[in-house]
Amino acid sequence: MRVLFVCSGGMSSAIVVNALKSEAEKNGVHLTVKAIGSSEVAFELESPWDVVMVAPQIRHRFDKIKKEADEKNVPCGAIPPQAYTPLGGPVLFETLQKLVN
Repeated sequence: MRVLFVCSGGMSSAIVVNALKSEAEKNGVHLTVKAIGSSEVAFELESPWDVVMVAPQIRHRFDKIKKEADEKNVPCGAIPPQAYTPLGGPVLFETLQKLVN
């Protein structure tokens, strides 16, 4: 599964991305995750992605990002603040599952 992870600059999410990948592996799901800044969404959506997840620190940009994802028929959802931590893998994975199912 290909996950586009959108945060402010594409840099602060490395620990959270690792927590998501770890939790996915525990559940037998292989993920390819790319973290990007919000200004890169339209460009990245030219490639095939299965889901877009938006970090809590840019929730004020969520509607714009969701509109871009909707135009490409890619599910898009906000990451709950409690999942945006190194220990948030289970909540993050659950959020991902809900978006793609």
